Order: sequence, then structure tokens, then C-alpha cells
Amino acid sequence: MFYVVLLAMVAGFLAMRLYSVLGKRTGHEPLPRTAEERPVPISVPRTIDAVAEPRETANRNIEPQAEAGLRAIIAGEPGFDVGRFLEGSQAAYRMVLEAFWKGDEDALADLAVADVRAAFGEAIVARNEAGEVLDNRLVTIERAVIADASVSGRDARITVRFDADIAAVTRDAEGNVLAGSLTDAVETHDVWTFARTLKSSDPNWMLADTDEA
Repeated sequence: MFYVVLLAMVAGFLAMRLYSVLGKRTGHEPLPRTAEERPVPISVPRTIDAVAEPRETANRNIEPQAEAGLRAIIAGEPGFDVGRFLEGSQAAYRMVLEAFWKGDEDALADLAVADVRAAFGEAIVARNEAGEVLDNRLVTIERAVIADASVSGRDARITVRFDADIAAVTRDAEGNVLAGSLTDAVETHDVWTFARTLKSSDPNWMLADTDEA
């Protein structure tokens, strides 16, 4: 009889432990699903780690043919930042145009390579000899797109296409308007190439070539 009581006490103790761990059944628990009702496990494909590409997904401003060259530039100089370069190229675009329009050859010397400076200088001399003054305004840069990029040794080149609105006016020495209008902006499409020696102490990219799109 003593053992029966002891077993009953043990059984009661175990029942209380199960109750505290699993909780009380209410009769409303979902029934186990049959094999047909069980959801089929979805296998998630493994992703392959890819090399980061210098592209922007929200606002694409890199042409496909420029991507390989940009990757080579980043490999040669890991600190290179595409977005920062594009911002700097737009600032350079504005500064070069304004310096050329004003005939400021000293400012151009810090922004362009020798050949480009010489071409700008010849145009400025011809303009002065004709007695003409440019009263141009860069209204806005609608878009700047990296059209091409390349690396040869440590010499890197990046070509940017600028879509801009420019109000252009040519005046004579007395200030009379010879051509153009400040109220009507003209759509302009320029293709400029910037050059720099990677890992050099000079961080600036210089204007190395100009063309029209």
C-alpha cells in the first residue's frame, strides 16, 4: 500500500511539472496537419558574393562601357569614389566655362592640361582681337553621365557627358549685344575627358579633352 501511495505521489508530481512546462490544454489547440496539408518547405537559393560594381541603381549615371574602366581605377586607387568624382566634375565644368568666358587664363592653368589650356588661350586671344566679350551664364547642369573610363599604367582617364542649359550672349567692346540672349537658355551637350595619375600626391583631375556630344 505504501508503494502505491508513493507511486501516486510521483505521478502527481510529474503531472504538475508537465502542466507548468507545457501549459493547460483547452481543447481548442490546432490539430496536427496531415502530410498533404503541411506547407512544402521553400529552399532559398544561395547567393554568390559578387564584386561591387561602381553603379547607382536609383539614378543611373554610368554608361555600361565605362564600368570596366571604373573598376580598374578603383583597383588602382581604392579610395576613389564615383559619386564624389561626378560632383567634382560638375564643379570643374562650371569653373572652366566661367574662366574661359572671362578670359581668365590663370584660372584655366589650374584646371586643364597644357594642350587644352593652349586651345582656350588661342580662342581668348582671337576673341579679344575681334573686340568681343562673352556674357554667358551656366543656368543649370541637367545631367552628368560617365560615358567612358580607362587606365593605362597609372594614367587614368574618365569621360563625362554634360547636358546643360547655357544662356549665351556676345557683346562688342561698348557692351552692345551682337548675338544671343540672356533670357533664352540653349541646350548644350559637351563631352569632357578628365585625366589623373593614380596614387599621385595631387588629388585633382585635370581637363584633358573637350568635345561636343
